[in-house]
Amino acid sequence: MEWMKKAGVVASVILVGGATFHAVTDKETAKNQENTTTEIINYFPAKADFAGEEVPLHIIDVKERLDRELMVNANLHASTLLILKRANRAFPVIEPILKKYGVPDDFKYLAVIESGLVNAVSPAGARGVWQFMPATGREYDLEINDYVDERYDLEKSTEAACRYLVSAKSRLGSWTMAAASYNGGVAGVNRQVDFQQEGNYYDLLLTEETSRYVFRILALKEIMQDPLKFNFRLLPDDLYPVIPVKKIQVSSSIPDLAVFAKEQGVNYKILKLHNPWMRDRKLDVKSGKTYTVEIPLQGYY
Repeated sequence: MEWMKKAGVVASVILVGGATFHAVTDKETAKNQENTTTEIINYFPAKADFAGEEVPLHIIDVKERLDRELMVNANLHASTLLILKRANRAFPVIEPILKKYGVPDDFKYLAVIESGLVNAVSPAGARGVWQFMPATGREYDLEINDYVDERYDLEKSTEAACRYLVSAKSRLGSWTMAAASYNGGVAGVNRQVDFQQEGNYYDLLLTEETSRYVFRILALKEIMQDPLKFNFRLLPDDLYPVIPVKKIQVSSSIPDLAVFAKEQGVNYKILKLHNPWMRDRKLDVKSGKTYTVEIPLQGYY
């Protein structure tokens, strides 16, 4: 959440198939350029929406801002391939939680641009897939201390993000503005609404980062919904699979997580990979508190 951190982790989006512009010297070069130009023109959508809210592509700067986000990342092919692979594992966790809270499915792409669907750490201290700063994470009911940091728990941090977004939408009036506020803050966006007397994201002059933010989400949505259109070719076996797990309820302290892991039939590394919210070598559990620990059933042995 950029408004909660001065330096954020933003996953880039990609378009493959850029053009080299140069003088035409013969018919063959002209034909090659014509083919390349056709390929480039075809990538841009005739219409677009975010969370069911229309993107006014007839407004020239809006069209150009989306064009920029599709074009500037043309050479980051490997990064987007990794995002596509990770989404196969992460989206099945994120999507039903969004639905549970009545948050549009398009917000899963917000998580992508925040972190690339990994538990990223920003220089300012934002952490997790949804990039919460400590104070904001606690505000939205995440436990954050030396032993437990639920910003690293995909399910719980997605629920916290949903609580934030529902609140932001009720205050700002649209899902697009709620998305912008995830970067610029509700108060920051509201100040510009009051000053500029405009309530539509596409009519506001915002900071560089917030002005680009929704367009990054839109660009990533375009790419991930139709990867082949952008020349991303992945076989089913290339995607990172969902790993089946069993869930254990822990209501008492664990003095040694390495020993606990062995008791569950895994090792310390695997335990931490599946429970990154555990931040120490032990787990202190307060009276009345219960944690859910995931133990993978396959994929490692």
